[in-house]
Amino acid sequence: MSTPFGVDLGNDNTVIACARNRGIDIIVNEVSNRSTPTLVGFGMKARAIGESGKNQQTSNLKNTVHNLKRVLGLDYKDPDFAIEQKYFSAPLLENKDGGVSTKVRFLGEQQEFTATQLTAMYLNKIKDITAKETKLNIADICLSVPVWYTEKQRRAASDACKIAGLNPVRIVNEVTAAAVGYGVFKANDLPEDEPKKVVFLDIGHSSLQVSVAAVKRGELKILGSAYDKHFGGRDFDYAIANHFADEFVGKYKIDVRENPKAFYRVLTAAEKLKKVLSANTQAPFNIESVMNDVDVSSSMNRDELEEYVQPLLNRVHIPIEQALKDAGLSVEDVDSIEVIGGCTRVPSLKAKVQEIFGGKQLSFTLNQDEAIARGNAFICAMHSPTLRVRPFKFEDFNPYTVSYFWDKQEEDEDHLEVFPRGGLFPSTKIITLFRKGDFTVEARYTKKEEVPAGTQPVVAKWELKGVVPSEGETSIACKLKLRNDPSGFYTIESAHTVEEQLVKELIEEEPKEEGKEDEEEEESEPKYREVKKLVKKNDLEIICTSAALPAEEREAFTEKENSLTMSDKLVADTEDRKNALEEYIYELRGKLDDQYKDFASDDEKSRLTEKLAKAEDWLYDDGYDASKAKYIARYEELAMIGNIIRGRYLAKEEEKKQALRQKQESRAADAMAEKLAAARQASKEDVEMKN
Repeated sequence: MSTPFGVDLGNDNTVIACARNRGIDIIVNEVSNRSTPTLVGFGMKARAIGESGKNQQTSNLKNTVHNLKRVLGLDYKDPDFAIEQKYFSAPLLENKDGGVSTKVRFLGEQQEFTATQLTAMYLNKIKDITAKETKLNIADICLSVPVWYTEKQRRAASDACKIAGLNPVRIVNEVTAAAVGYGVFKANDLPEDEPKKVVFLDIGHSSLQVSVAAVKRGELKILGSAYDKHFGGRDFDYAIANHFADEFVGKYKIDVRENPKAFYRVLTAAEKLKKVLSANTQAPFNIESVMNDVDVSSSMNRDELEEYVQPLLNRVHIPIEQALKDAGLSVEDVDSIEVIGGCTRVPSLKAKVQEIFGGKQLSFTLNQDEAIARGNAFICAMHSPTLRVRPFKFEDFNPYTVSYFWDKQEEDEDHLEVFPRGGLFPSTKIITLFRKGDFTVEARYTKKEEVPAGTQPVVAKWELKGVVPSEGETSIACKLKLRNDPSGFYTIESAHTVEEQLVKELIEEEPKEEGKEDEEEEESEPKYREVKKLVKKNDLEIICTSAALPAEEREAFTEKENSLTMSDKLVADTEDRKNALEEYIYELRGKLDDQYKDFASDDEKSRLTEKLAKAEDWLYDDGYDASKAKYIARYEELAMIGNIIRGRYLAKEEEKKQALRQKQESRAADAMAEKLAAARQASKEDVEMKN
């Protein structure tokens, strides 16, 4: 059985939630953390993903890729890429499709991986963590993405899931997922008639997103959404790090920005200082041997931090006002302001948001770090055929206007605006075109000012085949079912031709006059008339060309990922066998002089001690990088003798236990006999007294 799970793919950390135990559980990773670092590291033998990658990031900076969400589905020539590039330590380059790839040293050679492949690698690790924690098969996933993601980026997210062996039942906007969680888990506090107007504000590691929703019991509508793609925790970290970098130039005559590892350590310390200042008014800043064996130290207070991040704080109002404008609401109309995201713990940021909303109290009823993942898990459970969940309907806000184009034949127009900005999705529209033969339809973003700069206008193309006009006609009507589906994808769901045909239609009898008796008791025969109606003739073949990876390329990436996963598993298993051998050597040597000393002859001790010494020397010399089979062979060689001695020891221990049990049973029998004798004596005395 597959268990539905939801993934909040964060730019810095990822949270996993799973629908089970009649609720939503947060899945902990291999070190029992409730969130997992979002990065992929490459080494000489294997990949280090998540926690293991984070542990070696400082020493393996150039071969560790993070910020995956920011380059997924992004074009290399996109204006955003110039901004994003500074946040990467691994080298980025343009691939053959014009997208972003990275080149890293892996398995002793330079290898190139696309952003989609990297995301798939990470999602595969997330799948593995979930499977080990739940002991269940993991297949269906609901993945959340930023609200500004275009069709191409959403398709890339879907492809990454498929490469990782997952079925993306839904790609959902991050803030919408949190809003769904609010609507479901706070249902008892929601009205049943007039919806509550709630603003959901998410300020995470790399972005600020805001959505305005109308929420009532069992139903949610996103009325407006807006964002600032370059406003988040990492921008605060860089503001702090650059301040100290400038200070150290004058104070210690070093520029940490010239050394990637040194600047990364400063960034890490800046993030810790930011968190400390969220609860304290002052914090120290110390790093040992940051660069050129120089130790640095300084401090910062909360007022100074607010001064350095003031340019960021001055931008907070822009997306909030835009979202309210899209929703047609004012600050006074808002009933609640729900705040999530790790960066919202910064006191100056909370104060600024509260000021924008005219002093209204901010609400923190949702878990700031886990709300999105919980919402995702519930949405995934909604799609599960095996789980029953509370009914909940939600519609999202369409951020971009999309029109469908075709070549002009019988029609006066060659396009139609089908899904305008501000409309709700999922949504379906049916259009009718008169065609002379096979034709092509194209979906495009039609308002350049709405989409992110650098976005390609073409969303997808469809070839429709099988159009044959009826005999004697030059064209035929084709009905197309256009859909903006639940994942935000623009599609042609179905298409078919229709033609006029004579059909029989039942003639409804006029109602009889009240009080008038019917002379004939038998009912009259039903009457029909022939009318011309448009009826379905045949389905059209639809061939789609979208931003999704071609099936062959996706299958190749899937095979590559499966191969790398097997290779990583072999390396991990080999390391486990090596550790098991090392542990056995030390354990057996210690027990020979302790527990096993009376159960082995001097000759056996001598031979085994010699073998243990040789195995230890081999392990740290020629066997340091041996195969799994060799470690197993060495272990079994030692265990052949060790197990004989251990067997003697266990047999003696079992004898002791048997003797102890027999002694305890004997005592219990004696005690029972004494009780019976005492009872018989008491009974005898009672009889004598009566006589």
